[in-house]
Amino acid sequence: MDVRRRPSATSGEEALLKLGEPLKVKASDADLPLPLYLTNGIFFALFFSVAYFLLHRWRDKIRTCSPLHVLTLSEIAALVSLVASIIYLLGFFGIDFVQSFIFRTSHNDACEIDVQEDATSCTSAIDCSIESKPPPPVSPPIPQEEDEEEQIIQSVVSGSIPSYSLESKLGDCKKAAMIRREAMQRMTGRSLQGLPLHGFDYDSILGQCCEMPVGYVQIPVGIAGPLLLDGKEYWVPMATTEGCLVASTNRGCKAIYASGGASSVLFKDGMTRAPVVRFASAKRAADLKLFLEDPENFDALDLAFIRSSRFARLQGVKCGIAGKNLYIRFSCSTGDAMGMNMVSKGVQNVLDFLHHDYPDMDVIGVSDKKPAAVNWIEGRGKSVVCEAVIKDEVLKKVLMTTVPALVELNMLKNLTGSAIAAALGGFNAHASNIVSAVYIATGQDPAQNVESSHCITMMEAVNDSKDLHISVTMPSIEVGTVGGGTHLASQSACLNLLGVKGASKECPGSNSRLLATIVAGSVLAGELSLMSALAAGQLVKSHMKYNRSSKDISEMASQQLSLR
Repeated sequence: MDVRRRPSATSGEEALLKLGEPLKVKASDADLPLPLYLTNGIFFALFFSVAYFLLHRWRDKIRTCSPLHVLTLSEIAALVSLVASIIYLLGFFGIDFVQSFIFRTSHNDACEIDVQEDATSCTSAIDCSIESKPPPPVSPPIPQEEDEEEQIIQSVVSGSIPSYSLESKLGDCKKAAMIRREAMQRMTGRSLQGLPLHGFDYDSILGQCCEMPVGYVQIPVGIAGPLLLDGKEYWVPMATTEGCLVASTNRGCKAIYASGGASSVLFKDGMTRAPVVRFASAKRAADLKLFLEDPENFDALDLAFIRSSRFARLQGVKCGIAGKNLYIRFSCSTGDAMGMNMVSKGVQNVLDFLHHDYPDMDVIGVSDKKPAAVNWIEGRGKSVVCEAVIKDEVLKKVLMTTVPALVELNMLKNLTGSAIAAALGGFNAHASNIVSAVYIATGQDPAQNVESSHCITMMEAVNDSKDLHISVTMPSIEVGTVGGGTHLASQSACLNLLGVKGASKECPGSNSRLLATIVAGSVLAGELSLMSALAAGQLVKSHMKYNRSSKDISEMASQQLSLR
């Protein structure tokens, strides 16, 4: 074999040449103008420095909503340097891998050729008439996987293996769900048949959506629309098991569309979190209240708040005092995330910062999801008002009612009736129905419905009492297009249908704000349709038609009596 040698071959290389094996050339053998370690150091430093510079520049552009494709001269130079350093590093460190692979393959091929030649020469010298014995029968493998699963199930039932640790022990989320499901059926003596197990990506919920899963619940998704809102059409996904809800909302969308569409205004965007801290005296609590509400200290608080997130921005701090207890309400913007966890991290950063000057401060707890008048008054999340003018002919043809009937019903039911019931943010017909259905379909936290469905529905006659002006004001719509369940396949598809999937790259926060306005527009359609059904006396009839079984109940009851 003809192999060229380097002039400075070592004794090991000479041995390889004598054996007839090819000589492997390393990347470090290249002649460079600088020592090898200096060249590597320069390109490593160039790669990381320009990468940091570009990431920093792109983050500033995202914050300021500047287009990413418009580049300055320094950014172009940085991109060229980044590409050059990547080419060098890949070329330098990739040669060894490629050559070792080629060398190993060629060497193995040569060995195989030699073995085949030896075998050919041997077979020509021996008697080929000897018959080879048939290979011994191979016994089938003993199934051990089922035995292992049975042992794990018994361990879970006995309690020696905690159910919550199956994912980490097995490394297979679906298998963990199967074993947990079987163990649960044995421990309770009740079947889970009917609860689907297969057809779901259990890896996607690990550590973020659901713990100790044993299956998933199927909820049908219907589409209402098109909803003509702010000049654009939206098809609204609604996940619900309540008959008539999607059909009613769809009828409201039809009436709004026929009247020229609805318009919306988002007038506030800020998620809140309110921890309570306690001091030894009321004076110390008052001192901290004055410190937090002093505008001169806001920058220091904001600097501590944003330390854990590049999207969170502190907007304001308000305090309420009760004896020696201080209730601090932080408000901040959260980009396209709903932001509860983001705000919680920021609040913890501020509390850690305050501990330096107030070491006697004792953090008691943090507020969570509950209906609160402060959120109804000051807002939480996105605050939206949505309105439309419904024409008289549309009311009569589509909704089968009139302007005076709707105005009177709204005053007596939604306003006076809610006041008599001492409702908190519930001056509407059924806003929570629409909010819950859209939230489940788009991966929102359904528990946030308790505040997000705060809504006051207003109706009045306009245009010489011929047309109806309807509006919904919703001060605390808590939604996001990233985080939580928004990344799951089904929910992500529904967000994509609305055009708000994921985070907005052009202007952070715009997708979640658009989703909030769509929620308000859907509530407007649902309120209009339900109130029209009530005014026309159609509610019970429609529910009996679409929300009840078609079976003859009296006939079924008589059959049961005859069997007794």
